[in-house]
Amino acid sequence: MAEPEPLFRTKIPARDPWLGSFVCTFSGWALDGFDFFLVVFSLTAIGQSFAKDDKTIALALTATLALRPVGAFIFGMIADRYGRRLPLTINLVAFAVVEVCTGVAHTFEQFILVRAVFGIVMGGQWGVGASLAMEKVPIRLRGVLSGLLQEGYAVGYLFAAGAYFLLYGRFSWRPLFFLGPLPALAAAAFVAFNITESAVWKRTHQTDWRSLWHSLAKHWKLLAYVTLFMMTMHMTSHGTQDLYPTFLERQWGIPAKERAFLSALSMVGGIVGALSVSAISNKLGRRRSIVLALVAGLCVIPMWAFSRSLLFLILGAFLMQFCVRGAWGVLPAHLSELSPDSIRGSLPGLGNQCGVLLASAVVYLEAAMVRNGRYSNAMAGIASLVFVLAILMTLLGNERRGALFGEIT
Repeated sequence: MAEPEPLFRTKIPARDPWLGSFVCTFSGWALDGFDFFLVVFSLTAIGQSFAKDDKTIALALTATLALRPVGAFIFGMIADRYGRRLPLTINLVAFAVVEVCTGVAHTFEQFILVRAVFGIVMGGQWGVGASLAMEKVPIRLRGVLSGLLQEGYAVGYLFAAGAYFLLYGRFSWRPLFFLGPLPALAAAAFVAFNITESAVWKRTHQTDWRSLWHSLAKHWKLLAYVTLFMMTMHMTSHGTQDLYPTFLERQWGIPAKERAFLSALSMVGGIVGALSVSAISNKLGRRRSIVLALVAGLCVIPMWAFSRSLLFLILGAFLMQFCVRGAWGVLPAHLSELSPDSIRGSLPGLGNQCGVLLASAVVYLEAAMVRNGRYSNAMAGIASLVFVLAILMTLLGNERRGALFGEIT
């Protein structure tokens, strides 16, 4: 007698529209990157407005990072219980409100509170958006679109840099935060009125909160792995990006605009790397592609940190982010495939945001290792360590490349 079909086996309809979902998700992640880096670029100016030093204003960035896991949990659980469209729409509207409130904040306390709320919004965007996009895109395109989706953050960085250098001199920092609300509201309206719900979610979602909690608790080992894995991946990202502008200033004496240009150029390398590595991951495999990119990054460290000419310094920055963002480009597809259908909205996003919280100390450790103004030694040492850790964590995990969503619960 033939065995019965698994309860949750289902195929996504061949004509289930995915492009609009993907564009809205990409836009949401790009807008989050845009907002976050506007604060980074405007840090000193914001401090002058509130009569605070850079160290105090930097608490706004800390507040944002600290609340991201809360957002991942709240929005992720709503996405798994009520569908992907509702929390994504709420998230985009909340982003627009936060943008306006950031621009009109009158006191430092108001500003910190608004940036903490933004942390919740930002933390909720990635997991919900990635689950909706990856459940809808064709399997044959899942790899390359994973890379494109992830680099929405880099695109947001480029737009923030452009807005800052084109508009800040004339309008100061506050009006910069009025650029994001309209695109966010347009995306929210499109999701609410034009995007169909994920077919996978319709067939596999839990019908009550108790079952959802049970499913998340049942897969606690996977959540713990994703958290530790993403901690090492965030260390590779923050360990090669956050102190790099300071390295260019202190060790190379490169002026502000030139530093911004070089950093932006490295982000272009990251976008190219994400698209390239994620594309080959469809054939080579998710883990192998991540490891290949990270091993290549290890090989680039000498050029990236110890170049003696400006040409090789620029090339090293481009290649380093090609490798780092290349590995990152695989993650939306890889984590979505690893996650059970019933908790795909919550588990990857929660693991990701808890990972960034655990990784937040890497920049402090990197700065603490600097001796006699030589940032290159500290950067190279930390980068080598975290790349090796990320490779080991990648190899310790499983893989479900090309998984047909709807088969696991």
